[in-house]
Amino acid sequence: MIYDVLIAGAGVVGGMVARELSKYKLSVCILEKENDVAMGASKANSGIVHGGFDPEPDTLKAKLNVAGVEMLYEAADQLNVPYKKNGSLVCAFGASEEPAVHELYERGLINGVKGMEKLSGDEARKIEPRLSEACTLALHIPSAGIVCPYQLTLSAIGNAMDNGVELKRNFEITDIEKTDLFTVTSYKGETVQGRYFINCAGCYSDEIAAKAGDCSFNIIPRAGEYLLLDKTEGETVTHTIFQVPTPEGKGILVSPTADGNLLTGPTAAVVETAENTEITQNGVDTVIKFAAKSVPSVQFRQVITSFAGVRSSEKNGDFIIEASKKVDGLVNVAAIDSPGLTSCVAIARYVVGILEDIGLALDAKDNWDGTRVNTHAFREMNDEEKDAYIKANPAYGKIICRCETISEGEILDAIRRNPKALDVDSVKRRTRAGMGRCQGGFCSPYVMKLIAKEQGIPMEQVTKKGEGSYIATGKI
Repeated sequence: MIYDVLIAGAGVVGGMVARELSKYKLSVCILEKENDVAMGASKANSGIVHGGFDPEPDTLKAKLNVAGVEMLYEAADQLNVPYKKNGSLVCAFGASEEPAVHELYERGLINGVKGMEKLSGDEARKIEPRLSEACTLALHIPSAGIVCPYQLTLSAIGNAMDNGVELKRNFEITDIEKTDLFTVTSYKGETVQGRYFINCAGCYSDEIAAKAGDCSFNIIPRAGEYLLLDKTEGETVTHTIFQVPTPEGKGILVSPTADGNLLTGPTAAVVETAENTEITQNGVDTVIKFAAKSVPSVQFRQVITSFAGVRSSEKNGDFIIEASKKVDGLVNVAAIDSPGLTSCVAIARYVVGILEDIGLALDAKDNWDGTRVNTHAFREMNDEEKDAYIKANPAYGKIICRCETISEGEILDAIRRNPKALDVDSVKRRTRAGMGRCQGGFCSPYVMKLIAKEQGIPMEQVTKKGEGSYIATGKI
């Protein structure tokens, strides 16, 4: 089969591009190197919906961030993805940092951000009581929010698949040959062909572009380490608390998550490759030190896990979203660091516009459906509703993950529903089974048992996160 469009990368941007293209009478295929979607920066970021005050004016970041905020909220509503418009505060601690807040306010006005206001330290503490007494000035952005980034990716790709898009996993691209078509080969020797090729490969996007014949940019991988705290700390703050940004990033934040935890981080360190996701003592110490600067009462004894994500950046500091000047039919969507998550829907529509400009015919479908069934509906029911649902679906009455109160029925749904969960971590991302205080200590064996049964494989072949990550070695 020859596809109209191939997409490299099943992150949030690739997923939203696929969803946008699924509105049209096109054959589209996503190529993903890992065993699941959202395996790069899309599963390991802050989940912040940025208001748009930070990007340099007249950049793609500024344009797509400000336009993308409401687009993202609209898409999250359609896809039943949890989010909150909790607002954010960018805080100055002392007179030396206050000019940065004034500058960000002026930049936000230029970028078109609505509703911003500057607050004194006392005014900021009225809406965020645990904010440090050292805060002297804050920029309040009511339009900012928080969203679950991997749920957004899963739902976008699932919705695209509902509308006819195909997904090929474990398809690590080793070669791209361009003639009239793109012929793309995986490390297993599989090949697919397409008329247009969209490069959404994150930290690998320069390598993918080079394989296609375009060596016009180089990606700089930048790692960020995070500490995630238990839900007992989820109400420490209600807003996302930033410090004034530095050239390396937006600094260490303290924020509630869309699922009710408390998140602190990230650091920002240039690393060699996207595989450099280790947690360092220096990183942990940095997160603790600077998070406490903003909110001294954060209880770091309640940390339940730490993680690192690697985001792709480029020396010029802006997104790269353009038709290749070297290879006809190639569209590079690269260097999508912050605010890439916020901008993802706007980016997707911008990419579709580029494809139309370079010759892709867009014929809208009459039956496109942009909605997605709420995967969290059961846990949101009241007791009477749950009782009735369990009578019809008994698997929902058996709780497997006690920390997060996740039932067998929800896990089975995750294993069966596109994009299907193929390993333990992919069940975790879809259902939160294993994300609680015990971090899967109790529920993982039963999750493995369900995966093995559904896939018709022995337990020894069930993996944590794809090829080679086996959990069990055999029976005793």
